[in-house]
Amino acid sequence: AKMIKYLLFKPLEPEQLPTLRELTTSEICRVWASASKYIWRQLLQKRAVEVGVGTFAVVPAHATVGEGKVLPVERPVFRPCRFLKKFYKLKCAKTKIPDETPSVPLDFEQIAAAIHFRREIVERCIHETLLFFAGALRDSKEVEFSFK
Repeated sequence: AKMIKYLLFKPLEPEQLPTLRELTTSEICRVWASASKYIWRQLLQKRAVEVGVGTFAVVPAHATVGEGKVLPVERPVFRPCRFLKKFYKLKCAKTKIPDETPSVPLDFEQIAAAIHFRREIVERCIHETLLFFAGALRDSKEVEFSFK
């Protein structure tokens, strides 16, 4: 399983993050903005996106509007993978992604092409950011990941 590499038994060493150290903050942000756009496009097509530490998906929900009227809506969710939850003892709301939802991995080629970066750079940047994220979870640090 790919996510095993995000289960850290010991603290991260700086040499495990060579790409993040070479890129500027704005380059890292461009990579993630492009990844966010890719995820967004997949969600619009009712596909879930697997990102190594969990899955982004759209799930059915209900919104109450006006006088007790209930509208069926869809809301985007992120479901951390269960090994990650167990390993880091995370408390998360239970989210059931509908079984019929097709799932796709991140398409590094597309994400890179959109911002004119090399595919390897994008793949390593995303991998190292997720490692860094796992390192923060391991050390019980607060982490904020924002997606447009």
